[in-house]
Amino acid sequence: MYEPDLTPVGDSLGLSSLLAALPLATLFVLLGGLRVKAHLAGLLALAVALAVAVAGYGMPVDLALLSATEGAAFGLFPIMWIVVAAIWVYQLTVTSGRFEDLRRAFALISADPRVQAVIIAFCFGGLLEALAGFGAPVAITGVMLMALGFAPVRAAITVLVANTAPVAFGAIATPIITAGSLTGIPYEDIGAYVGRQTPLLALFVPLLLVVLVDGARGVREAWPAALVCGVVFGCAQFLSSNHVSVELTDIIASLAALGALVAFLRVWQPPGTEEARARLAETARREGGGRTAAEGPGPSQAPEAGESASSDAEGTGVRTGTRAGDRTRIPMAFLPYLVVIAVFSVAKLWDPAKEFLADSDLDIAWPGLDGHVLTSTGDVSTATVYVFPWLSSPGTLLLLCGVAVAAAYRVPPATAVREFAATLARLRLPLLTVAAVLALAYVMNLSGQTLTIGRWIAGTGAAFAFLSPVLGWLGTAVTGSDTSANALFATLQQAAAEKAGLDPTLLVAANTSGGVVGKMISPQNLTIAATAVGMVGREAELFRGAIRWSLLLLLCMCVLVYLQSGALAGMLP
Repeated sequence: MYEPDLTPVGDSLGLSSLLAALPLATLFVLLGGLRVKAHLAGLLALAVALAVAVAGYGMPVDLALLSATEGAAFGLFPIMWIVVAAIWVYQLTVTSGRFEDLRRAFALISADPRVQAVIIAFCFGGLLEALAGFGAPVAITGVMLMALGFAPVRAAITVLVANTAPVAFGAIATPIITAGSLTGIPYEDIGAYVGRQTPLLALFVPLLLVVLVDGARGVREAWPAALVCGVVFGCAQFLSSNHVSVELTDIIASLAALGALVAFLRVWQPPGTEEARARLAETARREGGGRTAAEGPGPSQAPEAGESASSDAEGTGVRTGTRAGDRTRIPMAFLPYLVVIAVFSVAKLWDPAKEFLADSDLDIAWPGLDGHVLTSTGDVSTATVYVFPWLSSPGTLLLLCGVAVAAAYRVPPATAVREFAATLARLRLPLLTVAAVLALAYVMNLSGQTLTIGRWIAGTGAAFAFLSPVLGWLGTAVTGSDTSANALFATLQQAAAEKAGLDPTLLVAANTSGGVVGKMISPQNLTIAATAVGMVGREAELFRGAIRWSLLLLLCMCVLVYLQSGALAGMLP
């Protein structure tokens, strides 16, 4: 039996925290400073985590290695299974010739790329986060922006930054429900607190997206649309989380923001659209953009509006020749995403289907590990049971969506299978990266390294109200999941709050809200974004582009929570 000692270095929590932070420091320095490829950075950081666990924390070698294998398994399934399926669904649109139809369809709403980024990355991405989560929004919206002609780096960073405000209520509020089940605080109360924090992020995230797409000029020209989207999303998120349903918050907020933005665009369009499109195209040409992880045709290869799509997409025998103006093609361009919404709505919101899928999950006691690791309180760890969601996983649901899309698009079964195999082959390095990063997370968690860091931050007394979101940020950055961050730190936040005389519900909510801004720099999410836009091996570039926004938003959240613990306590329920 292994029970972690949270102060292995001379009984000093500060020195032990420095030791525990070595794997994370290795990962971020290699990615952000030395520009090492993500899979190598992940493997090297994993080696450091294993060394710290064994030599520093006294964890038996076999248990440390088994922890890594469980984490790697979780990284491959369900995490990367979702990405593989999402990329495959996208590739079916390329193979069927519907790739260009999607671009034309969005142009009917607005031809402005800055508005399109807000609609796709924020509104549609928020809806996907509400239903699926776990990287699916980044993968799907990333390839959609590429389809519209965005340069790879710009597309990737845009979707990473957009995947913030909706994360707390993602996957039908799974992060908040997890925090409630661990702390005993009603999850409705936690959701109400979060609903008075993340909406303030939502006000500004669409404006940040406009900045990312077209700089200060874009803000001057397109700010009204971004403001309408952010205000409506934030207000709807607040109202739903506090007065309607925590579980349905992101669905309501995303649809409300999308509807308001579409209505607003009926009476107003931003100036400078053509110039913005020209600047976007020039950037894409300079970066050699236009090829996704699935090696789809880039914007420079796509036919212009008014031309017909090719009659035989990539020699597959799939007939696509139809006039671009044919109205029947527009609904079909959105078919994959309508199918995704329909399938996930049934799976997540209809109780009989939800229960049926949950009952299919297999709980696997990890051989040689389960029952041999204790928590820091002496209880047997439940993290050593691997849940194999072979049917309920968002990846499996996306696979079913892909089968339906292939049938609707009349893609021959042999072509669909060949594309799936090709997608797997192209994702071999991202598969390795995510497996290594999740292996690192499991080693750090089960050996006690993550909790050591958390205890040290929690020991700052009254200042903990300011630092509380940092724990959520750290947990999500390590694991790529706000749910996992709450599983790690929710009870710690509760205990620290009671010790410091602060509101426990506020700090548990702060853990969730802080986590939403850590997701964009998670190596897992960076790999998913890089894969979606064809930048495999260039995750370090995305990390450097996203880290400043992550830290800026984290600082804002820290200040907000600190004020809510005192001067702005009236904001809370």
